[in-house]
Amino acid sequence: MSQWISLETPTGRIQAWRADPPIPPKGALVVVQEIFGVNHHIRHVCDTFAAHGYVAIAPAFFDHFEHGVELDYDADGVKRGKELVDRLGMERALEDIKAAAAVVQEAGKVGVVGYCWGGSVAFLANTRLSMPAVSYYGARTQPYLDEQLDAPMMFHFGDHDPSIPTEAIDLHRSKQPSAEIHVYTAGHGFNCNQRTDYDEASATLALDRTLSFFRRTLRPTY
Repeated sequence: MSQWISLETPTGRIQAWRADPPIPPKGALVVVQEIFGVNHHIRHVCDTFAAHGYVAIAPAFFDHFEHGVELDYDADGVKRGKELVDRLGMERALEDIKAAAAVVQEAGKVGVVGYCWGGSVAFLANTRLSMPAVSYYGARTQPYLDEQLDAPMMFHFGDHDPSIPTEAIDLHRSKQPSAEIHVYTAGHGFNCNQRTDYDEASATLALDRTLSFFRRTLRPTY
């Protein structure tokens, strides 16, 4: 079952998309959006993780400023999305993730997975909130790479992504040697079928690796 829920955060109430699995949950995931809002793609991502046995919740960060923001994958959408995430800031995003994780923690251990801007936020949820994290093509992570991982970490990159050149991927490897890093023959946003860079083969393989990662890192300990 999937639905919008109300989420109380330290700086106000926002909406979040919550998807629950049809089986007893294996754990929970906070899904961190791209710069385009909790749109059809992000809701589908949550539903996919729920189908694999996880409670998935995606906070609608932009509700702090404007409800129901879903931007197009075009130049205007990119411009507006960048303005909104810059206004939001990383600290408030992390507060929202912490609030979302608290809501779903009854399902078990909680991890975080993020896409684009959300990929960089997911990295910070690892270093600052100690959450197992998977980052898809987070182009804003580089300034934070001196922060120490505090949980297992996985990165996915496309080798044709102009926003994350080879040198940046190499820097991730050197600064975070304990992280799992995967590079695909793909561009930026390869997981999103609403983007021109969507690559089904890469998206499928990355999902398989992500699910394997969370099976390991969110496994209950008795």
